[in-house]
Amino acid sequence: MSEKIPVGAKFSHNFSFSQDDVIAFANLTGDHNPIHLDANYASTTKFKIPIIHGHLSSSVFTKFLGMEKPGGPGSIYIKQITEYLRPMHVDVPYEVVFEVISVDAVRHIAEIATQVINKETNKMTIRGTGTLMNEDNY
Repeated sequence: MSEKIPVGAKFSHNFSFSQDDVIAFANLTGDHNPIHLDANYASTTKFKIPIIHGHLSSSVFTKFLGMEKPGGPGSIYIKQITEYLRPMHVDVPYEVVFEVISVDAVRHIAEIATQVINKETNKMTIRGTGTLMNEDNY
């Protein structure tokens, strides 16, 4: 039996997305909106450059909650509430931050605050709350 993760525990990981990631996501989902793929089109919008798909940008939560602490192998992602605060772009360094905000030890479920921070501007791009089941961790 592993040591349980307590309320207040924080975890963070660095990441970025490439243009190849955006293209692969567009092909996987069928979302070929030019705001994500066409620099000429994006230059005519308020964003001025292509932005990453919202769900691609928040997919970082499932990556780390599925494979790293505060999640890990065996985790079941039950729920995610997400707010997209600022656009995200390719080849920009980001940090995903998790904080355990509540634990139901009987059901092995944790509520986890989720954030993405742009490391160049130190501004939050995404915030939310995820609910995760993991019998080893909670």
